[in-house]
Amino acid sequence: MKVGFIGLGNVGGKLASSLLRNGYDLMVRDLDREIAQPFVDAGARFTESPKEMAEQCDLVITCLPSPAASATVMEAEDGLLAGFGSGKIWAEMSTTDEAEVKRLGAKVIESGASPVDCPVSGGCHRAATGNIAIFAGCDRDVFDRMLPVLTTLGRRVLHTGELGSASVLKVLTNYLATANLITCAEALVTAKAAGMDLNTTYEAIAISSGNSFVHETESQVILNGTRDINFTMDLVVKDISLFQAIADRHDVPLEMNPLMIQIFKDGMDRFGPREWSPNIIKRLEEATGLDILASGFPAEMVDLEPEEPGYEVIPTGAR
Repeated sequence: MKVGFIGLGNVGGKLASSLLRNGYDLMVRDLDREIAQPFVDAGARFTESPKEMAEQCDLVITCLPSPAASATVMEAEDGLLAGFGSGKIWAEMSTTDEAEVKRLGAKVIESGASPVDCPVSGGCHRAATGNIAIFAGCDRDVFDRMLPVLTTLGRRVLHTGELGSASVLKVLTNYLATANLITCAEALVTAKAAGMDLNTTYEAIAISSGNSFVHETESQVILNGTRDINFTMDLVVKDISLFQAIADRHDVPLEMNPLMIQIFKDGMDRFGPREWSPNIIKRLEEATGLDILASGFPAEMVDLEPEEPGYEVIPTGAR
């Protein structure tokens, strides 16, 4: 299968690297040609035209920072839609809006191709090793055709149902991760204020009912001081705003999420939209005059698990 990949940023670049590492015939594109050059040096082909990519590849993956960016790549005069045809697959791996992926998906179907929304979850460190989790919303036959690629890109792959369902679940899980990040920040600052040793505090949370994936990853780079999790505050606001839009469409009166949006918008105002998201803790560090740092924690997360073949996750009750 010839695969095209558009968007070689923090996540996309690592996913594309997994395809190259595993021998796929890969064509790449990014607005920044310098970002794409290492992939070309490693054997990928580069194209200036999404249309050309759609014409030459069986599967085209987009992994872009916003729904607007995806729409541009799809609908421009030399965009993907101009090159798609029968038997092609478009896989949207960006975190995007359910309604928007369905809108673009309808145009893909009109072109004769098949759409999939398949966002990833688990952090850049797991994207780098092919151990990340992937949600996929599409017709079952399209999922089966694409499964060998998905199990190369990730370890656990979940077919979530129809197109758009994966995007709903992705922003839901990002909402939960953001809530975890805010509460971890509050817990660590409160522990420091109460005179607790932060190394001991980290372990207490990690072995208790208070543990979470976010604590095991983001709390570590918070305590190291780099706060480098390869994810920025503006992306957090984008994701939890998408979650808010879903809730609003279905008349769910959320209470936590509006406050979380307010917290992160304040963080962007203070520290800039491209500040690493774990530095939301700086709001509390500044308010208390405390530095939340401890020795022995990594500057960035590295997946220590070996790369393993991926597999489909079957939901409970359907096994």
